[in-house]
Amino acid sequence: MSRPFTFVPPSGARAYHLGTARGEFAVIDAGSPAKGTVLLLPGFTGSKEDFISLHEPLAAAGYRTVAVDGRGQYESPGPRDDETPYAQGELALDVLAQLDALADGHDGSDGSDGSDGSDGSNRSDRSVERFHLLGHSFGGQVARAAVLLAPARFRSLTLVSSGPAEISPSQQQRVKLLRDALTVMDMAQVWEAIRALDPPEDAEGELDAGLDDQQDLRRRWLGNSPAQLGAAGRQLCEESDRVAELAALRLPVHVLSGESDDTWPVPLLDDMAVRLEAHRTIIHGAEHSPNADRPLETAQALAAFWDGLG
Repeated sequence: MSRPFTFVPPSGARAYHLGTARGEFAVIDAGSPAKGTVLLLPGFTGSKEDFISLHEPLAAAGYRTVAVDGRGQYESPGPRDDETPYAQGELALDVLAQLDALADGHDGSDGSDGSDGSDGSNRSDRSVERFHLLGHSFGGQVARAAVLLAPARFRSLTLVSSGPAEISPSQQQRVKLLRDALTVMDMAQVWEAIRALDPPEDAEGELDAGLDDQQDLRRRWLGNSPAQLGAAGRQLCEESDRVAELAALRLPVHVLSGESDDTWPVPLLDDMAVRLEAHRTIIHGAEHSPNADRPLETAQALAAFWDGLG
């Protein structure tokens, strides 16, 4: 489970619900797009707050950053019992709808929901603005699917600790345990079971005092849809290798990770970067969530990649 430094948006950032043709999505929006706009997709059991420490340095570098809770994640609504709306293709369409809303200027400042009543995915006037897309872990799989669906919408793709196919066998076992638990326990009971299994150093040592004894993490967990968790877990365990399809697009790709990762081993990420002819960054001192472990170094690496695209 990712552990952001804080759940409080930085100064100058706005938290609101972005209205789209496919529903509302909770976002944190910061900076101005002097050099471009970046949409950031969180991973499994995560949320938009996983990127909270990236907003200020990326705004200073000239980028607008919009971190989003996906359908059924934390503060974005979604059905709790039906996994159908969480199919990867549906989540990819959600991403395109979010881009449409951002391109149309629906930022919540006028109180409107931003929906124009259409699906938004094929409007020709929306192809003018192209976005940088970043996905962390499971969010990387969704990001890849969105890029493969509509590559002309994007200036680049950054995969943060997100590998070419299914997660490692050890993580598949953990995901299966979670999915099994969700069939016999409610979300509050599963949370208590997770906390009981956490090592003592994980339970206390990595959280700052502002998290109020893990209440922010608990609130985020309870906000998640069980159906979303079940569908995402299945996708993580069954994802096929689509690297060749992505490489064929010739879109600029950045593969970024920490120096160790038990979800996708670092050598596997190295190999994926070679297959994609991608820019490769390893953030030293970070593990599966470099955006939370080493946010300043991660932001610098991201901005350097985007700057280099011209």
